[in-house]
Amino acid sequence: MSSPDPALTEAAAARGVATWYSTAGHRRVDIDPDVVRAVVALLEPRAAGTPAAAAPPVPLPEAPRTWGWMIQLYGMRSAGSWGVGDFADLAEFARWAASTGAGAVLVNPLHAVAPVEEMPASPYSPSSRRFVNPLYLRVAALPEYLAAPDELRARVDALRPVTLQEPGAPDDLVDYGEAWRAKRAALELLFAAAEPPIVDVAPALRDFATYTALAQVHGADWRDWPEPLRRPGPAAYAAADPRRVAFHVWLQRRCAEQLEAAGAAAAGMAVGIVHDLAVGIDPGGADAWTLQDVIARGARVGAPPDAFNQQGQDWGLATWRPDRLAATGYAAYRDLLRGVLAHAGGLRVDHVAGLWRLWWIPPGHGAAKGAYVHYDAEAMLGVLIEEAVRAGAVVVGEDLGTVEPVVTSTLRRRNILGSAVLWFTRDDDGAFVPPERWPENAMASISTHDLPTATGFLTGEHVLARAEAGVLGGDARDEWVAAGRERAALLDLLDAEGLTGPDSTDEDIVLAMHRLLARTPCRILLASPYDVLGETRQPNLPGTTGQYPNWRIPLPLPLEELTTDPRMLRIAELFGSRP
Repeated sequence: MSSPDPALTEAAAARGVATWYSTAGHRRVDIDPDVVRAVVALLEPRAAGTPAAAAPPVPLPEAPRTWGWMIQLYGMRSAGSWGVGDFADLAEFARWAASTGAGAVLVNPLHAVAPVEEMPASPYSPSSRRFVNPLYLRVAALPEYLAAPDELRARVDALRPVTLQEPGAPDDLVDYGEAWRAKRAALELLFAAAEPPIVDVAPALRDFATYTALAQVHGADWRDWPEPLRRPGPAAYAAADPRRVAFHVWLQRRCAEQLEAAGAAAAGMAVGIVHDLAVGIDPGGADAWTLQDVIARGARVGAPPDAFNQQGQDWGLATWRPDRLAATGYAAYRDLLRGVLAHAGGLRVDHVAGLWRLWWIPPGHGAAKGAYVHYDAEAMLGVLIEEAVRAGAVVVGEDLGTVEPVVTSTLRRRNILGSAVLWFTRDDDGAFVPPERWPENAMASISTHDLPTATGFLTGEHVLARAEAGVLGGDARDEWVAAGRERAALLDLLDAEGLTGPDSTDEDIVLAMHRLLARTPCRILLASPYDVLGETRQPNLPGTTGQYPNWRIPLPLPLEELTTDPRMLRIAELFGSRP
């Protein structure tokens, strides 16, 4: 490799762009100078002495010792929802969980997605993180529905999809397009009939509603709009149909009310509902339109290659420009956090290492050809902690994968919980760690939405799915052998703990995994209904799009049966009896 270019090294340092990084296995990787050069071109040098945010370096209050559930709300269907779980389902599940002694419910991101006919499935690719997906509204709980005459209510009821499969049926995938078309038609009817007054609209909501109204005419990617409309301002406000703007303002206000009701249902919990904050946004979406001055244009964020994603990850997301955040006093970041925390008892920060650095992929390059861009972590954490204290919320950082030691140590010092996941909790030799050696300052679970379910791990479904999707980095036979070794290593640990024996079935082993979690000192334990009910398919297979039904896998049982299932009640009893 050629000698480093001093001028490039200096330019990169002035902008916080890394020229090399260390993998999880402590191997140094030098970044291609052409990649560094491309990322440097997207940033300006950081001004010396730029003031950081208003917040002192104090820790959060210590998180309570409790347990709960992690759910994908879209997959939690009930007799009252329209093929996709909704805010009323969230409230009902929270009430049930609280009745069993649970202290927390972690829910997938509820952010607004692109306002298109075929609504995108991924909750981690939002159009806006500041506003909410109206797909989750419970139509029958709206005041306009409750006050409507019988004839109108009958017309609304008739729109409920009838072709949706029951949970557990073959090919019973969540159909976002069908559910949204039906629900949107119902919402349009109710709004038109009631004409609720829209007054005192905050500028952020006005801009979001304006973007959404314009997107329904010009398409969801503002970068393709007529030039005068590509930025909020008089031209855009004049071009947007005022009734469409009012409709989207109304939707967001009703979302806020139903989220508040869900939070009230969890009011007796030690933590309550924990919202999930996605790491980035759709570069053509609402936040990228309204916050252009602080969003990095052209870069996509992702992750470098690792053991589970050997080709790296390109999430296709835009993110903050650290230079512009600092120059504007972190105002947009603070507003985002305040909005998400408004109805939350806790906040999970996806890819929390992004407060320190993010893997930027410049235009024209693949996921493996990126570079880390550094942020002012003290400022990012300071704002986060200040807003969490204001809201009385617990904060959890998803610190899995390639994470610098400073991230974990700082989270612990500030009382931000880390994430302890069974598949990743291993020693330097790759062996599974006994429960007593798990970290206390963590939220523990068997898996995550991006990893195999408990039964999927035991059966090798994660190898089969990646092979069929064409995202294995090596030979499939080698992956099967490796998966067999990992299963054997896990069984060795469970056997050593006296939790399984030679005659244990897969269902017994899944229960043993939960018993293992219950022996850890982790402050919060979370169980997933996907694990408890034996679902083999993981919610999301990173590195895939159409090759795998990401974010469309429903829970095996409807909500009414879920809350009475003996397996769910057994885990509630197990976790609830933890000392």
